[in-house]
Amino acid sequence: MTAIIEERTTHGRGQGVFALGSFSKDDVLYVGVLDDRSTSNHSHASQVSKTKFGFHTGLSSKFNHSCNPNCGIILNDSGGHNIVAMRDIAAGDEATYDYAMRNYRIEHFTGLCACGHKNCRGSITGWRDLPQQRKDDYAGFVAPYLIELDLEDAAIEKRQLDATSPAGGSSA
Repeated sequence: MTAIIEERTTHGRGQGVFALGSFSKDDVLYVGVLDDRSTSNHSHASQVSKTKFGFHTGLSSKFNHSCNPNCGIILNDSGGHNIVAMRDIAAGDEATYDYAMRNYRIEHFTGLCACGHKNCRGSITGWRDLPQQRKDDYAGFVAPYLIELDLEDAAIEKRQLDATSPAGGSSA
């Protein structure tokens, strides 16, 4: 099998993953294979369901975060995260994705984001903390359980709002 990506040193961000050839939108750069160890949420763990976290084998942990990613996440049949092109990627380009595409909450990156893009949000956040426009921009390239968790949180917020509003939230 011919390699299609490789690990290289980036400018100012440690190691990263780079394309060895060109990719078109929806091309798979990395097939996610889950390690059999479960873990809690931390910097190299991927959320793999609403409540579980795991590690991926291979170069998964070498993909850098970007607030302007060229890749996204698609779940494969094993529950692993395939990393796929969201747009065309040229040979030699660094392949990046937004870590919010895989984790609902991110509390383990306390420093500033180093992606350097003009649309950088300043810190690496989870899905729940993204503005709706950014979520809309990522449609089709995020783990589906993140959408489910958003809906659950919205329902909880609505129930809480209804419980605290006059007349129990009913309109007259």
